Amino acid sequence: MTITGIHHLTAVTADARGNYRFYTETLGMRLVKRSVNQDDVSAYHLFYADGAGTPGTDLTFFDWKVPSESRGNRSITRTGLRVASGDSIDWWAQRLAGKVELGDVVERDGRLTLDFEDPEGQRLSLIDQGDSGAEFHSWERSTVPIRHQIRGLGPITMTVPDLESTDLVLTRLLEMRRARDYQHSTESEQFVHVYEMGEGGAEAELHVAVQPELPPGRPGAGGVHHVAFRVDDDASHVAWLERLDGAGSPNSGIVDRYYFRSLYFREPNGVLFEIATDGPGFAVDEDSATLGESVVLPPFLEPQREQIVANLRPID
Repeated sequence: MTITGIHHLTAVTADARGNYRFYTETLGMRLVKRSVNQDDVSAYHLFYADGAGTPGTDLTFFDWKVPSESRGNRSITRTGLRVASGDSIDWWAQRLAGKVELGDVVERDGRLTLDFEDPEGQRLSLIDQGDSGAEFHSWERSTVPIRHQIRGLGPITMTVPDLESTDLVLTRLLEMRRARDYQHSTESEQFVHVYEMGEGGAEAELHVAVQPELPPGRPGAGGVHHVAFRVDDDASHVAWLERLDGAGSPNSGIVDRYYFRSLYFREPNGVLFEIATDGPGFAVDEDSATLGESVVLPPFLEPQREQIVANLRPID
């Protein structure tokens, strides 16, 4: 029942069309699933990933017409996007220059890193993944050359006012390993604490910054809704439900999202976590060659298709 790494991250956009253009055209990711939020069918749920929609590569968005987030504590504050090399970091620095809020290329936690923001202020970083063996499938129709394409997610950074209670959940309940600490920047005395899952590597790291002076963040567009961690199969998923229940941790119970199974709970500082299965995957109801090209709905929503689709705004 080991958590093997990051499964996906879900954020919020108030501009589905602009979001689609930025992530597919500027970042060259593939839209692998064009669906709706299963709990709010008025909103798109858009999934961007590698060419095959591999678990661990999915950056997803709920389309909600809400104000921008207020940045602060008790939230996920930066999403890492892995690339293959330092050469790719340099290539991206040139590609993004003048198009987005862009930082300098720096070395952070031993990896070359380029911070930037999407048009709504979503905080992202391109990370040199080094010799990672994480699964990746290129997308031949991407606007980005294969050697520079985004390989997947990780690490994910969250910010909390107090480490102790979060550390207990990460290490004792979720069995992550406290690997190391690093200084966020040469100008800052803030340290970030690194927790590893599975075999480790950027694709299997959660970074926790502690900033007690910050006010609590307020959710909104440009912010993150939750982060999901990977487990192999349904049997492992059931074991995690039993573990959470045994620890007295309030949770959603297992939710069938059709493309994977989900289990939601909040860590003590309020950040929403999900444990998700790797399968069955996005090709369960679409041909792999045409993923994301039309609106698809899980079977339980199909009877409402006409009404649901009529309320969605075109994105391309």
